Amino acid sequence: MSILLVEPLTREAFAPFGEVIETDGAAHYPINGGRCERYHALARAEAKGPGGHVIINIFKGTPYALPLTLTMVERHPFGSQAFFPLSPRPFLVVVAPDEGGRPGTPRVFLTSPGQGVNYPANLWHGVLTPLGEPQDFLVIDRAGDGNNLEEFHFPEPYEIRLP
Repeated sequence: MSILLVEPLTREAFAPFGEVIETDGAAHYPINGGRCERYHALARAEAKGPGGHVIINIFKGTPYALPLTLTMVERHPFGSQAFFPLSPRPFLVVVAPDEGGRPGTPRVFLTSPGQGVNYPANLWHGVLTPLGEPQDFLVIDRAGDGNNLEEFHFPEPYEIRLP
């Protein structure tokens, strides 16, 4: 079994896979008479395909323990998926480049408090992976016609570990 070491989630390291959603370093400006600061356009939602439209969900995630065996990744050909935690706890972000219609070697990131991610359409990624205790997430993704889920099961699993 190959070992995947967890990396810290940064905008630069994650750029090939999508967008990090966080306020640190983001464009912002005051609104509501200066009583609110708007952090604008942190990520771009996609809703392609027949009848595609953007929806907002809450997912209630069951925690995982490390080391973790990674057996599968998935992707959504018609829409992006944004995950933003509703508590300041970390979660794992598993992504993989596309290599000829199959996922390449995965990378694993650990979020810091206040970070979320936005996966573009058709990006291979792991399932929602909270750590330690149950965690709720605001999820923005696509609804509409057509099959918007493709799963890939690795012939040999990976083991995810903290460094």
